[in-house]
Amino acid sequence: MAEEEAKTEKAAKPQAPQMRVLGQFIRDMSFENIMSQKGAPADAQPDVQVQVNLDAKKRTVENQYESAIKLNVTSKAKDGDATLFVLEIDYVGIFHIENVAEDQLHPFLLIECPRMIFPFLRRVVSDVTRDGGFPPLNLENIDFLSLYRNELAKRQNSEQPKMDA
Repeated sequence: MAEEEAKTEKAAKPQAPQMRVLGQFIRDMSFENIMSQKGAPADAQPDVQVQVNLDAKKRTVENQYESAIKLNVTSKAKDGDATLFVLEIDYVGIFHIENVAEDQLHPFLLIECPRMIFPFLRRVVSDVTRDGGFPPLNLENIDFLSLYRNELAKRQNSEQPKMDA
């Protein structure tokens, strides 16, 4: 009898979410050293702009998901309009996720998963910019929760019907 109660109690308790990083990789990357192509030295003070996009999808294997961070980094000279370099990178993590409610899976894939792989992407960006002849670009932390909330707000605003005057 006590054994049955323990099983029922265990089934009633929600399980803690579990996540394992199974792998991570660069799906696509492009680095253009525009200053070098023009034959100019890369000693100008950079003004760096970073655009971040996130993507996630379910894989064919049960409980496996892909979460991708897509960066577009453009560095322009502060004292002019000359572009120093452009870096585009699509960095992907493969995750095994269990015990996450269906309604929480989307934010989990676009907040927690990118947070786990971001330090590795940051290192790749630093190495690529340094190897490209520039000081290493050390990306600041990205607030994935704010990104997610902003994207939701943008989608809700675009879906609201427009009223004619």
